[in-house]
Amino acid sequence: MTRPAEPLDGDYDYIVVGAGSAGCVVANRLSADPKTRVLLLEAGGRDNWMWFHIPVGYLFAIGNPRSDWMYATEPQAGLNGRPISYPRGKVVGGSSAINAMISMRGQAADYDHWRSLGLTGWGWSDVAPVFRRLDDHFLGETDHHGVGGEWRVEAPRVRWAVLDAIARAAVEMGVPATDDFNTGDNSGVGLFHVNQKRGFRWSAARGFLKPVLHRANLRLETGVLADRVLFEGSRATGVRYRQNGRVMDARTRGEVILCAGSVGSPMILQRSGVGPAGVLARHGIAVVRDHPGVGANLQDHLQQRAIYKVSGVKTLNETYHSLIGLGLMGAEYALFQRGPLTMAPSQLGIFTTSGPGHERPNIQFHVQPLSLDRFGEPLHRFPAVTVAACNLRPTSRGTIGLRSVDPADAPVIDPNYLSTDDDRRVAADAIRVTRRLMGQPALAAYRPAEHLPGPGVGDDAAALAKAAGDIGATIFHPVGTARMGLGSDPTAVVDARLRVIGLQGLRVIDASVMPTITSGNTNTPTIMIAEQGAGFVLADGR
Repeated sequence: MTRPAEPLDGDYDYIVVGAGSAGCVVANRLSADPKTRVLLLEAGGRDNWMWFHIPVGYLFAIGNPRSDWMYATEPQAGLNGRPISYPRGKVVGGSSAINAMISMRGQAADYDHWRSLGLTGWGWSDVAPVFRRLDDHFLGETDHHGVGGEWRVEAPRVRWAVLDAIARAAVEMGVPATDDFNTGDNSGVGLFHVNQKRGFRWSAARGFLKPVLHRANLRLETGVLADRVLFEGSRATGVRYRQNGRVMDARTRGEVILCAGSVGSPMILQRSGVGPAGVLARHGIAVVRDHPGVGANLQDHLQQRAIYKVSGVKTLNETYHSLIGLGLMGAEYALFQRGPLTMAPSQLGIFTTSGPGHERPNIQFHVQPLSLDRFGEPLHRFPAVTVAACNLRPTSRGTIGLRSVDPADAPVIDPNYLSTDDDRRVAADAIRVTRRLMGQPALAAYRPAEHLPGPGVGDDAAALAKAAGDIGATIFHPVGTARMGLGSDPTAVVDARLRVIGLQGLRVIDASVMPTITSGNTNTPTIMIAEQGAGFVLADGR
C-alpha cells in the first residue's frame, strides 16, 4: 500500500524538475529575484567525484550507474536487431557532466527552419545574440562570440600528430580549414572548441548553478525521482516525487517547469496524464490532456564508428595500456592541466556533404586518437583512430514511452534508426567519404588499415547499409520528444514560448522542445533554449 504523500514546506513560485544542462540555467535565472522562491529537483547526486571534473573522466562516467541512467534502446531493425546503450547524465549538471564538452551551435539554417514553421523568436537572428551573451569565449569579443557569460569555451589543451594529418587529408579532399565552427556556417575541418576552464570540465552546474546555490530563495533537492505533475483542472499546481523512501508533494503558486531532458520530460508528462490518450489508457492513467506528440518525434544523431589501425604515430590506445604512459599523463595533468587527461572524446571535427544534392554540410565527423568497442569499455591494445561520421539531419523518427507507471522503471526507447531510405543512403555515403578521407596522401606514412567496418565490406549500397547498422551508435543527442509547434498542430506539445499547449502553469524547457535536430552537438543549443525559456517565464510572470 502506497503511503500518502507528505507536503514539502510552503509554496514555491517555480518548481524546476531536473538540474541538468537546462535546469541549471533556468534555476539561476528564475532565482535572481530574491523575492522569488525556486525549488530545483534532481534525480542524481552532487558532482563530487573527480571524474566529473577531469575531462577524460567521460571514459569512466558513461556506463557507470553512479553517473549514468544506464538506459538502452529496444532492438533496432536498422541496426540489424541490436539494442544499444543510451547514456544520460544522472548527476547535478546532467549530461553536461559526462558529455563530450564540444561547444557547437549548429547551422543558421537550422534555426531559420524553426522560424519558418511559425515559431516566432527562434530564427538565427534571434538566437545568435543569445549564444553570444552566454559566451565566456577564449577568442574574446568578436562578431560571433562574447566574454563575461557563464558558458566558458576554450581551445583544446592537447594536440595529436595523427589528427593533424587527418585534418590535412580533409583539406586534400576539398574540405576547407576553419578556426571556428560557430559562426552559423560550420563547413570545414578544425579542432573543436570545448566547454572547459584551465583543463577542467565546465558543466552547466559549474557555470550556472554552483555560483548561485548560496541564494536563500533557491533550494536544491537531490536524489529525487519525479513521479508526476499535480493538477487542479488544467492548471499545474505541483510535483509529486520520491526521495529517501518517502513520497513528497511540492506545491507552486506559479509554474512547474520540466527540464528533465528528451527522455525524462516526456515520461513525467505521460505519468501525469499528458500524452497520447491510447498510451495513457494502456497504463491506467487518467487523461488530463490528450497530447499525441508527447514522446513522439524522437531524433538522434547516429554515427558510423569506423576504426582504422595506424602505425608510426602515437595514439591514446598504447599510452592507456602503459604504466609509464599513464604516469606521464597524470604528471602532465597534475603539473600543467594539459595533455591527454584534458581531452574531449573527439578533438577534430569535419563538416562536409555526403554527396551531391546537399546545399550545406549534412554529415559531421568526430575524429578521435583512440578506439574502443563502446564507451565504458577499455581502449583497444593496438594503435588506432576512430573516424565517426553522423547524419546531421536524419529523417527517421522514433518514440519514447512508458514501460510502466513506476517512475523507477526505465522507459521504452525506440529511436527507429535508419528506418528511411534517405538515412540509409546517407549512412552508406558517409562510409564512402570516410574511406576517401583515410586514403588521402597526407595519411600514407601512417598506413591506415580499416578495422571497422572492415576491408571485406564492399562498396555497394546494400553492403554499406548493413555495415552502417553493424557499427552504428548513438552520439548522445536525443531531441524533439515534446516539440514546439503551433496550436493548430495536433502533434505539437509546447508553443513558441515553451508552454504546454492546452494547460496552464506548465512548461518544458530542454532539448525535447526542438522541432528538428540541430546540425551538430546539442548541448550548447540546449543551454540557449534554457536561456530563452527562462526569459519567457520571467516576462510572462510580470
